This record gives sequence, structure tokens and C-alpha cells, in this order.
Amino acid sequence: MMVLVNIGINGVLMGLIYGLMALGLSVVFGVIRVVNFAHGEMMVLGVYGAIVLHQLTGLDPILLSPILAAVLFFFGYGLQRGLINRLLEKPEHVQFIVLASVALILMNLQLMIFGPEAKAVSVSYSLETFEIGALLIDKTRVYTAGVALFVAITLFAFFKYSLTGKKIRACADNLLGAKVVGLNHKHLYAVSFGIGAGCVAIAGSLLSLLFNVTPHLAPELTLLGFVIVIIGGLGSMAGALFGGLLIGVVQAYAGYFTEPSLKSLFSFGLLIVVLMFRPQGLLKQS
Repeated sequence: MMVLVNIGINGVLMGLIYGLMALGLSVVFGVIRVVNFAHGEMMVLGVYGAIVLHQLTGLDPILLSPILAAVLFFFGYGLQRGLINRLLEKPEHVQFIVLASVALILMNLQLMIFGPEAKAVSVSYSLETFEIGALLIDKTRVYTAGVALFVAITLFAFFKYSLTGKKIRACADNLLGAKVVGLNHKHLYAVSFGIGAGCVAIAGSLLSLLFNVTPHLAPELTLLGFVIVIIGGLGSMAGALFGGLLIGVVQAYAGYFTEPSLKSLFSFGLLIVVLMFRPQGLLKQS
């Protein structure tokens, strides 16, 4: 029983990082109604950014995550303002082709610069655990999950209470009304995309402490992000976080009771079940 509890806790902790990753995708889709097919590539970019800065400074990737979030925010802002805003009136297949092209460019640039070898970050507490009775909880997962939860709460507060957050929500709810009252929707769309990129940058810096990552992992992360936001509910920030937690727990138990390589099978199985019985997702758009 204690083993099962321990697995569940680790699944929840990993699920918080998945949720943060999916939050970035959910913000972009919920506001701009554009699917970011370069989502995983941006997350891997955050991983490599954390690795490079860690090698240069020796600092923990958790401490470096605000820097990476700022860099990816401006990258996302520029991408939306310079490219994606021009595609908003285009057919969806055009948006798909362009963003898929951006994903391929990013992945191949990462391969050229960093190579195909798997990389990760090792810190002083990488092999340490918290002992709570019979429970052994990995310190790295606790710290990274704590950061992911803090960022998620901050993001929820930003959209609910800040003036910019309210403006972004207004554009998402009623674009015509937002234009009528004079809101600069193109700027706000760019801010939203930047926020989404910043979220995956932080998730990537946290992931550098947990996994060995290669550029080829990016499409898998993009697909996992889609699974999570569809399960939670497209455009729902709370749904993205809840979906991440659910997938984290499902994968943790699937890896224990079956082969670890079959974890994705259970994630997609859960997706099929949700689409059959609740195609709008588990939570409504927020």
C-alpha cells in the first residue's frame, strides 16, 4: 500500500509540471484560437537554455527559470507580432503549415547546435529524498513541482486580477467588443503568446532536472500537451492543470503495473475515453 501511495505522490508531482507545460498551450489557444505546433520545441529550448546557463554559472535551473521565461516571453511576443498575427485571417491549414515549419526549424537548429545526444542537469540534491515514515519522495520532484504550482497560481491571479489579464480575457471572450472599446488586440495576442512561451520555458528548465532530453523529444512533448488540454478542456486553464495532474498519475501507475514504455498507451487510452463520454473536456473553458 505504501508503495502505491508513493507512486501516486510522485505522479502528482510530475503532473504539476505537465500541467504547467499544458497551461502555456491552453493560454495561446484560449485567447488567440491558434494551435502552437512548436510548443514542444519551445520547451526543449527551455531545457537547453537551462543546461547552458547552468554550465556557465553553476546555478540551479530553478533559479535560472525566470531568466529563461523572460527570454522566451520576448521570443514568443516577437513570433506572434511578426508572424502569427498575419495568419489570423488565413485558413487553419495555412496556420498549421507555418507553425509546423517553425517547429521543424527550431528542432533542426537545436540538433545543429547541441547535437542528438541526451543531456540533463545534475545538482547537489538530485539523488536525495524526503523520508516521511515509509514514504520516500524525490527532492527534485518536490522542488520542481512546487515551482510549477507557484507559477500556475501566479498565472491564474494575473488573468483574474491584473488589468492586462482582464484585457486579454476580454479579447478572448468578445473580440469585436474589445476592438470597440479600443483595446489593441494584436499587442494583447502577442503578450498572450509570450506568456505561453514563458510557461513552457519554466517547464523546460524544471524538466532539465528530471529527464535526459534530446531535440527529438519535442514532438512527443507537443503531442502530450495536446492530450492534456483536450482532456482538461480546450481553452480551460484549470482544465490544463487538472489534465496534467491526471496524466501524471495515470503514467506513474501505468509505469509501475506495466512496462514504462507503455505509459503513452494509457495516456491516449484516457484521451479516447474522455472524447467518447465528454468531448468538450472535463472542465469548461475559463
